[in-house]
Amino acid sequence: MASAAALSFSAVRAGADAPLSGFYLDLGGSASVGFQPTESFPHGQPTTDGYANDVVAYEAARGVTLDLTELGCGGETTTTMISGGDRCYHDDGSQLADAMAFLRAHDGEEGIVTIDLGFNDLRGCLHLGSNRQACVDARMAVLQEQLPYILQSLQGVAGAGVSFVGVGFDDPYLADAIAGRTGARFASHSETVVDQLNYALSAIYASASIPMATVSSFFDSHDHSSVNLEGVGMVADNVANACELTWMCAPKPYGPNLHPNDAGYLKIAAAIESELQPPW
Repeated sequence: MASAAALSFSAVRAGADAPLSGFYLDLGGSASVGFQPTESFPHGQPTTDGYANDVVAYEAARGVTLDLTELGCGGETTTTMISGGDRCYHDDGSQLADAMAFLRAHDGEEGIVTIDLGFNDLRGCLHLGSNRQACVDARMAVLQEQLPYILQSLQGVAGAGVSFVGVGFDDPYLADAIAGRTGARFASHSETVVDQLNYALSAIYASASIPMATVSSFFDSHDHSSVNLEGVGMVADNVANACELTWMCAPKPYGPNLHPNDAGYLKIAAAIESELQPPW
């Protein structure tokens, strides 16, 4: 839920009675647009039950109306964010260009921007076995060059009343630990990689003076205490949370799917709310 440092607007500061409103620009990959399996699309589609929608609802309960604009694109990496060539920008343009145009068009307005990038940069490395770390290191070097460029580009066109929040990551692959010894080994490797990613993201956002929502903390991703997972038995708490907050342990045709479910998106929204800062 919103902390004492959560988003506030100038009407509050001035003691005015005017309605409190602002924009919410939501950037990133598929999770940023609430991607989930549905009855019509069991392999997943964008939904209105993502964390951005939850943030809008949280703020509405505080008397703040946010006008949500979602520019996220499934599979987005820091490279495609800059250059396009993704599922959404085939020939020209990019999500970054659209985001900068949006911020220029809303100059002088107050609002928030969430940035959900990094997981897709490294995801392809996880199944490479002995070559995994070399892949992670190479792609991390690219991320550490490109994400600061993205942040600088966005901050350079944002007005003084705009608050940015970076979004860290949970590890859905922890759920693989219920699939025997091989699954447990893969889950352990993924935990190491996602930790490395979150550590790098935290440093990058800190260098840009942008707070990061530590989603892994809200998913208890480092809690290895034993709990009972219904239908499975005793597992580590972080494994149970990966099953209960994502679609990884859902039966076919809905699972396994690495995206959060409604409960998981609520956790991400709460992590974001805990980091929102006044824009002055």
